[in-house]
Amino acid sequence: MSEMKDRPYHHGDLRHALINTALAMLAADQNWTFTLREVARRTGVSHAAPYKHFRDKEMLLRELAQIGFFKLGEAMMAAISSNQSSSRMQFVAAAQACIEFALCNPGLYRLMFSSDADKTIDPELQSTAMNTFGILLKLLEEGQHNGSFRPVAINAQAAASWAQVHGLAMLAISGQLLEKKVGSDPVEAALDVLLDGMCRRS
Repeated sequence: MSEMKDRPYHHGDLRHALINTALAMLAADQNWTFTLREVARRTGVSHAAPYKHFRDKEMLLRELAQIGFFKLGEAMMAAISSNQSSSRMQFVAAAQACIEFALCNPGLYRLMFSSDADKTIDPELQSTAMNTFGILLKLLEEGQHNGSFRPVAINAQAAASWAQVHGLAMLAISGQLLEKKVGSDPVEAALDVLLDGMCRRS
């Protein structure tokens, strides 16, 4: 009886219980080498139970990645909403929120951009990822509209911005932003360089 009480799942929403267990394992191990069998064991259900909702591990991983993109979008929007100053400052706030999200969720962030979370075969994952990317596009469009950013092709500006921010996030979670290499505040410095090139000269 006590063994059953220690298990995380007893009744109710099995799908969410499996997802929450997998998210916890991803956060603890910072990788997704686990099996559906292990997820089931830690959730406290039979080995066959996950297959009622996920036909294979890859389907579960894509679900985790979708959750990651949704939460990343929420973090970016919260940062923008709390910073009502210039377009430049809103961009910095969103970029810093993205990097902070990666630092707080390194395993999930890596999964979101890995080949194991294949967006080409999952329309819902693709849509959620594009909605998050759309936050960046809207920032750039508004910045160009109000004269803060240079009037160049949005797609080019977005590619440069995303590459910079994503690259900083990946370096940060890999522990590569060392002061002896890139100074004491590399994120702020790198974003300043990017934005100096994007912003109109006053």
